[in-house]
Amino acid sequence: MSYNTQQDILDFVEDNNVKFVRFAFCDIFGTQKNIAVLASDLPKAMEDGVCFDGSSIAGFMKVEESDLVLRPDLSTVTILPWRPTEGRVMQFFCDVEKPDGAAFGGNCRGFLRQMSRSFRKLGLTCNVGAECEFYLFENDDRGRPTRIPIDFGGYFDVAPLDAGENLRRDICLTMEQMGMSPQHSHHESGHGQNEIDCHYAGPLKTADHVMMFKQIVRAVAMRNGIHASFLPKPLPDQAGSGLHINLSLCMDGRNLFEGDIAPDSIAGSFMAGVLAHSRELTVFTNPLPNSYQRFGCDEAPRYVSWSRQNRSQLVRIPQVKGNNCRMELRSPDPACNPYLAVGLVLAAGLDGIEHRMVLQAPINKNLFDPAEAAGLGLERLPSTLEEAVQAAQESEFLHRVLPEELSHRYYEEELKRCAALKAAADPAEYERVHYFNAI
Repeated sequence: MSYNTQQDILDFVEDNNVKFVRFAFCDIFGTQKNIAVLASDLPKAMEDGVCFDGSSIAGFMKVEESDLVLRPDLSTVTILPWRPTEGRVMQFFCDVEKPDGAAFGGNCRGFLRQMSRSFRKLGLTCNVGAECEFYLFENDDRGRPTRIPIDFGGYFDVAPLDAGENLRRDICLTMEQMGMSPQHSHHESGHGQNEIDCHYAGPLKTADHVMMFKQIVRAVAMRNGIHASFLPKPLPDQAGSGLHINLSLCMDGRNLFEGDIAPDSIAGSFMAGVLAHSRELTVFTNPLPNSYQRFGCDEAPRYVSWSRQNRSQLVRIPQVKGNNCRMELRSPDPACNPYLAVGLVLAAGLDGIEHRMVLQAPINKNLFDPAEAAGLGLERLPSTLEEAVQAAQESEFLHRVLPEELSHRYYEEELKRCAALKAAADPAEYERVHYFNAI
């Protein structure tokens, strides 16, 4: 059932014994935030929005101009099934605007919505899917996370090597209860590492689902006394966790990624744009100092290239048919803000289409092998967060597509992250407290 009017929502509240309503949003780094409104105050909150202190959210506003307003997207309403059934809790995802109704540059949902509309104006329908990896760790006797994985299984293993099958089952069932469509779930190659994939959807819905997915995983894990981590590289000797983004374009009912992709076709130009701007986008798709420990090994790319099937490439074309035909971007990790990451990948592809970029030839080599990569002259992804910030700051493309207030604050906060980690007396402990425990 769709919920499009305030009366629809009020009926839903009454039918489901809802007592609390979470107005959820995220900061510019994708960290979810929320405020709970009593159901009795919901009519006013839907009509007027919910005001909050934007200066207390990283990267949002200065103290002297701090007021912002949350506007719920009524179509995103869902019950949080892990909360008590007596006095239930439901949730909206919200857009953020200024008190006078003016657009707020840090409203990342709005940025992604705008990019989706740009494709529709060209007669293109863009579908996006996400494959999210994460780790499950034991807690100690005091309930604090450890770095001890819950199992020592590997790719596609089953019990007893895989100790996460029941948690993945609970996660998938919870996803379905909340209106999501899980597709696959399995143990990944790292010890305690798991992956759950969702069916593709529109860009905004998929980004909402990534936010909701991480919320569900953490809630189910916590309920079972387990710590779920989306840190890109939580264990130095195990595979990193990626957030592979799958994209397809349809025009007049035809999937443009089906069959051969001509270098100067719409799909080819879209891919060319993504490849051309990939270095500049990395600070948004890989936002932590830890993100850069993942590149170049265990199926995480290092070079700017593409191929069919080949998992050592930045962009891969899976060997599938029909509506499943797509390109897969393999660099993003689950610490990213999905609204910014997906929105900027779409913007890069759109730039390729508008400038009729021609897709370079595929690289059909194993680029994880230094001998294979040597001499190819391939552009590399940034090797540190500082390098990624510099690439973004120097990007004419990003200067065009991103609101200046958002990009300036994002780069500023990212450099603060780098400085804080470098200044820490014990960088490993700093990463544990600020990232491993929180991401």
